[in-house]
Amino acid sequence: MSRTTRPTVVVTGGSAGIGRAVAVAFGRRGWNVGILARGRAGIAAAVEEVRSVGGRALGYRADVADPLAVDRAADAVAEEFGGLDVWVNNAMATVYAEVQDTTPEEFRRVTDVTYLGQVHGTLAALRHMREADRGTIVQVGSALAYRSIPLQAAYCGAKSAVRGFVDSLRTELLHHRSGIRLTMVQLPAVNTPQFDWARSRLPRRLRPVPPIFQPDAIAEAIVRAAHDAPRELWIGTPSWLAILGAQGAPAFTDHYLARNGYEGEMTDEPADRGRPDNLFDPLDSHRDHGAHGRFDAQATDGVVAADPMWLHLGMIAAAGLIGGAALAAGRRSGRRDPRIAG
Repeated sequence: MSRTTRPTVVVTGGSAGIGRAVAVAFGRRGWNVGILARGRAGIAAAVEEVRSVGGRALGYRADVADPLAVDRAADAVAEEFGGLDVWVNNAMATVYAEVQDTTPEEFRRVTDVTYLGQVHGTLAALRHMREADRGTIVQVGSALAYRSIPLQAAYCGAKSAVRGFVDSLRTELLHHRSGIRLTMVQLPAVNTPQFDWARSRLPRRLRPVPPIFQPDAIAEAIVRAAHDAPRELWIGTPSWLAILGAQGAPAFTDHYLARNGYEGEMTDEPADRGRPDNLFDPLDSHRDHGAHGRFDAQATDGVVAADPMWLHLGMIAAAGLIGGAALAAGRRSGRRDPRIAG
């Protein structure tokens, strides 16, 4: 099919949660949107919602852990819309449990989806973008890529792996002076359905660690990242604090999370031991779950995103001002004190 005048984005995990909100945000801007996910009902509802806000949409059932399925989906979207401009790697899976209670199969599955799924999506995007020497790949990360927390070792390890992969690829693209852009967004806690379908062995119901943000606000920041392509975009002040804290005081944050991390990830309600989870099979095959979870009353609609380059420059400038003020004060004190002056 000949290339349309509309730009095209592919969103993995686009049927629910953050991916759903991202797909709709691009659709609202009139984009062609390819939605990759596993659940039939979720995909169908996402396609309809994108169309209802003015976008064009194509849904494709694919498990991002399967590289051939991702390649086929990329080919289908590119054929339908005439190419790919942006690829958003968003699909994820997690297990809530202590390391000793997580099986090797669960570690492998979370890694296959959350880490290798981003690798597979990136390879598919590069294959389509390389010839035109243009396009943007957005990796949806987490503050947990820098600061791991208890009870989610598989997920934290996978997000850290994504960051390492992205850093390597970025240097290769720079080496080849490629026109393909690469950016990674690090997210805070978001009100999505995952807290009702993630696999869990915890005694109480899951929750995002407050403060909580709405997926629509996060989606707008991700669209910004796709447009501007900063090296990274840290979304939400909790992400800034978690990452900077991990860099500046790792031992302190270890002990803080040991004391507070467990309670922060659970509500006061007992867990539903019989509920299904989406680790190996989708839960939106027969019912659409949408973008939002059950924490609308606690979530905020606004979020501030920052390029960490400016955060670091600001910290350096602030340190310089404080140091300069201290030095000036010392000099003034020295001039006044005759014992020093003499």
